[in-house]
Order: sequence, then C-alpha cells, then structure tokens
Amino acid sequence: MKQKIINIIKNHIDDEIILQKPKKEEFGHFAVPVFKYAKQEKRNPMEYATELATSFEKYGEFESVEAIGGFVNFKLSDSMMNEMANRVLEEKNNFGKDEKKETILLEYISANPTGPMHIGHARGAIYGDALLRIGRHLGYKIVSEYYVNDAGNQIRLLGVSLYLSAREILSYDVKWPEEFYKGEYIKELASKAIDKFGKEYFNDENNIENLSTWAKNEMLKVIKQDIANLKVTPFDNWVSEKKLYNKWDEVLNKLKKANAIYEKDNKIWLKSTVYKDGKDRVVVRDDGRPTYLAGDIIYHFDKFKRNFDKYINIWGADHHGYIARVKAAIEFLGYDSKKLEILLAQMVALLKSGEPYKMSKRAGNFILASDVVEDIGADALRFIFLTKKADNALEFDVDDLNKTDSSNPVFYVNYAYARINSIFDKLNKTFDDVKEVKLDNLEKAEKELLFFALQLPYELEDSFKNREPHRVTNFLINLASKLHSFYNSNKVAGDEREAIRLKILASVATIIKTGTNILGIELKNRM
Repeated sequence: MKQKIINIIKNHIDDEIILQKPKKEEFGHFAVPVFKYAKQEKRNPMEYATELATSFEKYGEFESVEAIGGFVNFKLSDSMMNEMANRVLEEKNNFGKDEKKETILLEYISANPTGPMHIGHARGAIYGDALLRIGRHLGYKIVSEYYVNDAGNQIRLLGVSLYLSAREILSYDVKWPEEFYKGEYIKELASKAIDKFGKEYFNDENNIENLSTWAKNEMLKVIKQDIANLKVTPFDNWVSEKKLYNKWDEVLNKLKKANAIYEKDNKIWLKSTVYKDGKDRVVVRDDGRPTYLAGDIIYHFDKFKRNFDKYINIWGADHHGYIARVKAAIEFLGYDSKKLEILLAQMVALLKSGEPYKMSKRAGNFILASDVVEDIGADALRFIFLTKKADNALEFDVDDLNKTDSSNPVFYVNYAYARINSIFDKLNKTFDDVKEVKLDNLEKAEKELLFFALQLPYELEDSFKNREPHRVTNFLINLASKLHSFYNSNKVAGDEREAIRLKILASVATIIKTGTNILGIELKNRM
C-alpha cells in the first residue's frame, strides 16, 4: 500500500519521497512534506502544495488530496482499501512478504554447553528468533548460527564435576574443588556416565578429558531440546570453538603483521586501546593458553571471511565490556567492524504469585527455561518476552498469564482473533466467503480499523530496522484493542452492513494471525 502511494507520487516528483503519518487523523492517511521540493523549484511551499494536490485528483486510489500548511495530505479511497483487504485475504501469512538483497549472519544464544538453558538464555533465544523470523519474512537472506564454546576451562570443569559426582555416587570420598558445576543435572549425567563407561572408569583421572567431551555433547542435546521447546527455528550452523582453534596460528600471524599485539609479563596482549577500548587485553596467558578473547577473535575472523553484508550478535548484557575489544580485533584483521552489530539482552526477573520464582533444584542456582515453558507454555513466554525492548529489564509474574482480561496481553490478542472466528462460526461462514464482498461507502470506524490493521508490513520493517520485535507485539495489542472497541460499538451479525464488516473483521483476524505466526506464536481459534 505505502509503496504503491509512493510510486504514484513519483509520477509528479522526481526525487526521494518521504511519506509520513499526518499529525491529526482528520488530515488523512498519509502526508508528504513539500518544503524541499518547493525550494528546489524556487516556489512558495503552499502554492506548490496546492498545485501538486490538484494533480492527484485523477487517481482512484485517493478519496481526497488536500494541501495543508506545506503538506499534501492523502485520504485513501474505499476502492484502495478494498484492494488491500483482498490482498490480505488472498496472501494470508504471506502478507507483507518482500525480497531484499542484504545478507546477514545472525548469531544468538551461544550458551556454554555446561548445563541446561536458563531463563536469561531463553530471552536471548526468543529475541534472536523473532528477529530471524521478521527478517526472513521481509526477504533478508539471514543465516542463523550457534557458537559452541567447547574449548577452555569451563569444559574441563564440566568433566571434573562429572567425574567427582560419579565417584560420590559410587561412595568414594570426594574433595570438591572451589569451582565446580552443581545441581541435579550433574548427578543425572554422572549416573548416565556410570552406566555408559562402567564403574572402573572413574578410578582414573586421565579419563576426565574424554568425560568432558562426552558431557559437552550430552549437554548440547539438552540445549537443542530446550531450543525446540521454545519453538526457536532450528539453527543453520553450529560452530565449534574447539575446531576453530585450528586457525589460531593464522590469526595470530595476521595480528602480528598488523602490529596489533605485543608481549609483556610473558603474556601476549592485544592493542585494543588503539580502537578506544579501556585497556589492552590479554590474548595468550603466561602459561601459553589462549584466553576467552582469543576464541572470540578466531570466531569473528571466520565470520568475516564468509563475506556477509552484515553480522549481528546477540549477547547477554553482562558481555557489554567485550564489544570494544572484539571490534578492535576485527579492525586489526583488516575488516570493517561497523558491519558487526552487537545487541544486548537483559536478564529477567520472574515472579509467581508476587514472590520470586523458585530456583530449579535440578539446575542448582538458576531458573530453567524448560521449567517456565512447562508452567506457562512457549507461546505465552515468547509473547511476554517480546513485549519489551530486549535491552530493558523485564519482570513479570507468571500467574498474570492466567488472567482473562486486558492485563494479560497474550489473552487479549488471542481473544480478539477468537472473537472474530466466533462471529463467523455463528453465521456458518468462513473468511473465504467474504472475499468477493466489495468495500464501499465505508464508515469512519470501519475505515479506521482496516487502515490500522494494514500497517503490519510497515511495523515489521520498522521493528527489524531498529532490531525491536516488541514493536510488532505492541502493534498486535493495539490492533486487538481497536477490534474490541469496534465490536462493542458496532453490530455485525444481522446488520445491514454485515457483509462489509465481516470482510473487515476477516482481514483483521488474518493480520493478527500473520503477525503472531511471524513471531512464532500460535493462537487458539476458540477460547
């Protein structure tokens, strides 16, 4: 719709068209400021706008075109609204689909494979998945990726924890180190390891390395199940940090040639302060082991070699300090760090009946994503997580999601969709039955409801451009509100305008369904 209007305007203005929403609804559906164009032609803006408005009177897409204070305001015709409603009902979930040339590598979740996913991981997972779904709907070529941190001390620590837990199960005296992984899941894994490897296996510490690898793979199975339970789109790539270390010598040589590193205190440092980091960073410890940053540098070297137009990482908010050092390394490696966009997801405060949600006994010291999904369902969790900007703190009470009123946004949006389906059920009709109805002589309330619903493609564009999927959920909540208000004020079944209103409601329901589908949320047809 918007693009069609722009194309018409371009018949009369040979320049970039800025299509805006008028400040007041009575001014129309769209407005074009003409100050720039009038200045180029050395004309008075008001006179130019008046003359321009007259030139659009011949187009059937407009009910009226009016010049007001240097703006040309457009009111869409009923025939244009009918054309768009037909598109919605015909295209259904494909409404708003587009084709873009930009290629994007999107990396998200990337939780360490040392335990099940917690609720913080779930927020990053749902945020990333929503961006992926919206972007793909808009036609961007997006590859999704999970970076598996399967190298370094945390994996050995997993093996040690498993080894000692197994020995404890086997009634050996165990002295636990200061750092170890705990929780029922470690005990469950240890029991499984005993069954697989046998009791004697846990009398030899040389088996810890093999145990670490086995435990990591078992944890990845758990994480993949957690991801599936959250209805996250399966990842295109799973990239192993351990395998990437084969490229460490190549990366280190590139950094040396770029004069990006130096030795001090038997350590190798990255000159990240050159690119506005707070201090230089160690990439190789004094015992010769690469640091966590080294793994990130290799990974981003591998990413940029794949030549995407843009790279997006979604990290936990606690990784904010890593941004400058990673971008510095990218620049030293000869790539443009501006192509890398790092988005941060804040943690979640979860309540139940007004009290802090209980930590999982199975996990030890955090809330498992799987427990919350079991409690409220993936659809409700996805919707709630997508009602706020990801970099804002989020707190909600899971009991609120059982409420059947407007305070529960999940219910409120689903009820709007189910309400429309209920009307059609009572009339023994389907959405297909109203496709041929012509929208004509639309009343103000009818036109306002339909026009608002038709904004979905632009909300999707804005949400992806700004990396803010919550714009889509907010749009759906507002659309549901407008639908409920319209229904409460306007009779549908048995009214002389029944057919017209049914077509408008079918369009609204289809758009609600399309929007939630894009977000990976399934609605109930009946409530």
